[in-house]
Amino acid sequence: MTPMPVDNQGREYIDLQQFMKLTQLLDTGGHAKQLIQGGEVLVNGEVETRRRRKLYAGDEIEFFGETFIVEAADEDEESGAAL
Repeated sequence: MTPMPVDNQGREYIDLQQFMKLTQLLDTGGHAKQLIQGGEVLVNGEVETRRRRKLYAGDEIEFFGETFIVEAADEDEESGAAL
């Protein structure tokens, strides 16, 4: 598994557009782009129009009437260990 990127403070993050693609509710990254730039996505209760917005553990994302919470990866998942 590819390690998550980290910011300059050492915190792992994922871009909003990538997160939306991982939900598997969208067919393409282009669809995510349209929703984000169209103001149809909320991050922590506020409209977000930046595709590359960094999301951290605990952030709340809303689109298509569903709410998603960003969670930190498990140590075992990061190392590729089977549970």
